[in-house]
Amino acid sequence: MRNAAGALTLHAIVLSLLFGGSAQAQLWMPGAAKFFQKPQGAKIAKELEPLISAGNSHVIVSLSKQRAYLMFDDHVYIDTPISSGKAGHATPTGSFHVEEKDPDHSSSIYGQFQDRSGRVVRDGVSMHSDAAPAGTHYVGAPMRWFMRLTDQGVGMHVGILPGYAASHGCIRLPADIAKLIYDKVKVGTPVRVEQ
Repeated sequence: MRNAAGALTLHAIVLSLLFGGSAQAQLWMPGAAKFFQKPQGAKIAKELEPLISAGNSHVIVSLSKQRAYLMFDDHVYIDTPISSGKAGHATPTGSFHVEEKDPDHSSSIYGQFQDRSGRVVRDGVSMHSDAAPAGTHYVGAPMRWFMRLTDQGVGMHVGILPGYAASHGCIRLPADIAKLIYDKVKVGTPVRVEQ
């Protein structure tokens, strides 16, 4: 009976952690709540806007912090949350530069199969491993404000930010921030991706 009560208590703690009980998390497991909090939103140093341009900007991405920084010199103009590559699809680290800019890019690898009327028949497909069901066609996942970093298709673009690494290798950005970064970089802008 004691084991069942302990398991029930542990189950309640896990549920409270997963579904917002940060006060309970602090009570039962001090320090655990930080793992379940939403990341801080983007910060923009508006006073630096007239000083930063596509000619003097650079980007630093921190995979461990799940943040990206649009900078010039040592000044941070934008500090934003990101979502980078998940296990098995890690975002490459190192020094890159923006190879291409495309405001309405679509993935040639990841997307969905749709029928003739545009209904989604299957979502979350990979052209590397999934075959299109009869009567369907492939539609690539939208990657608005795409800034390509590698020949293999890794880039920065608008995407869902769940608070952890969840992409297939790209660096996902909030929609409003992606546009700002897109406007302040050019083909050739340096991008450093750090662990």
